[in-house]
Amino acid sequence: MMMGCCFSAKVKAESPTHNGLNSKVVGREEDVSSGLSRRASSSSVLLSSRTEGEILQSNYLKCFTINEVRAATRNFRPDSMIGEGGFGCVFKGWIDEHTLAPTKPGTGFVIAVKRLNQESSQGHSEWLTEINYLGQLHHPNLVKLIGYCLEDDYRILVYEFVTKGSLDNHLFRRASYFQPLSWKIRMKIALDSAKGLTFLHSDEVEVIYRDFKTSNILIDSNYNAKLSDFGMAKDGPEGGKSHVSTRIMGTPGYAAPEYLATGHLTKKSDVY
Repeated sequence: MMMGCCFSAKVKAESPTHNGLNSKVVGREEDVSSGLSRRASSSSVLLSSRTEGEILQSNYLKCFTINEVRAATRNFRPDSMIGEGGFGCVFKGWIDEHTLAPTKPGTGFVIAVKRLNQESSQGHSEWLTEINYLGQLHHPNLVKLIGYCLEDDYRILVYEFVTKGSLDNHLFRRASYFQPLSWKIRMKIALDSAKGLTFLHSDEVEVIYRDFKTSNILIDSNYNAKLSDFGMAKDGPEGGKSHVSTRIMGTPGYAAPEYLATGHLTKKSDVY
């Protein structure tokens, strides 16, 4: 069922670069339900080769109006904000699980609403890349994108709310509400994250994530790990090529040294 869509001029979505939430990146001068739900039948058709209009008309995403998003987040009230970073701010909200209409706080399905910083120069292309990939790829170890809003100057993404936040918070924050993780749970999170990467790297999908780090691994109430933030993702090499040549982007300490040195991107860049 098509859920309606509001969009403007068509552009090519070619997996642009990304300055992710809670991340420091390098590039510019110093910038860096399971299974595949929908993919072109021919493996030669890349996920990133679609126009903006084609991306936004995904059967699997709802196009929210700005009024619906405002109602779900109590008009972006400060006490609804649960995160902030280079991309913008993230707010907690509530919608009906079946109709996806906004509901009263504390009722219905909990969502995370990421609102793009309107001053972001790269924001629209990154926002579109996230929709392009998460609008087509579904796996238990990828965060679920529910919909988006493109209205006036607003660029918004609506996700499932992942209860325990990022792995980064649990490993590096000292606040009392972040409980230490047992080694058993750490191993489970590592395995879940690897399963998410394995899915992305599979022959049926062939996507290079390009921003694998603790702040992009989200943890639900059962300590299941989900990869998030796909604004830097790229289609893998095609036509027998060994790598994809790209402008160097990534997070210091996480980006593979050989990629930083050459700009040659492979699946092994994620594994590093």
